[in-house]
Amino acid sequence: MTKTELKSFLDEKAAFYENPEFLETDPIQIPHTFTRKEDIEISGFLTATIAWGNRKSIINNAQKMMRFLDQAPYDFVMNHKDKDLLALQSFVHRTFNGDDFSFFIKGLHHIYKEYGGLENVFKSHQSKTSLQPAISQLKLLFFEPEHLSRTQKHVSDPAKGSAAKRINMFLRWMIRPNTKGVDFGLWDIPTAKLSCPLDVHSGNVARKLKLLKRKQNDAKALQELDTSLQKLDPIDPVKYDFSLFGLGVFESF
Repeated sequence: MTKTELKSFLDEKAAFYENPEFLETDPIQIPHTFTRKEDIEISGFLTATIAWGNRKSIINNAQKMMRFLDQAPYDFVMNHKDKDLLALQSFVHRTFNGDDFSFFIKGLHHIYKEYGGLENVFKSHQSKTSLQPAISQLKLLFFEPEHLSRTQKHVSDPAKGSAAKRINMFLRWMIRPNTKGVDFGLWDIPTAKLSCPLDVHSGNVARKLKLLKRKQNDAKALQELDTSLQKLDPIDPVKYDFSLFGLGVFESF
């Protein structure tokens, strides 16, 4: 397949999978239940944090998270008392438990109170070409309050070699425009700086299409994949997340 043929093929798949029907089976449906910017951000961040494993289980547990937060995540984050966190102790999604959930509320409160919110952190610490340094900085700021060391594993760090799939997915949700009714376009950050959420499905498809050679799904692989996708569309390279994911999950490409 020539570069022109590959671009045409992936453009077609991206257009096919980026539509509102995608929401029916994807965790992005959770932030779509809100209209307030901060509610969308916080519900999206928490949903993305537990987005590994069975997708139905992810959606069910993310919905449970929102019920714990009284369907008003920003208000809960900013105005909760310590006693309000006790109810969160019963929550569990794989290795993310009630202690982790309780700290994430405290960490988000810290980010909004001290640093002006999630968007401001990413805008303040982005590089000229990438948001990966900002992810590392977010982790540092997020864990400034006292916390259990075990909880740190739930926020990835590209500086330590992680592909940070879940946070990159969250950033796609927040930044790519809402022209197709899927992503939100809430943040004033260029789509060119986004990185593709790299997981087993997108990685395997990318390798079959010769967009990626590296075998591990790590930060180096992400950089390689980003470079390949930027050659196909330098303005909006992460639209191809829909292509790679759709081909892998729905078409067993």
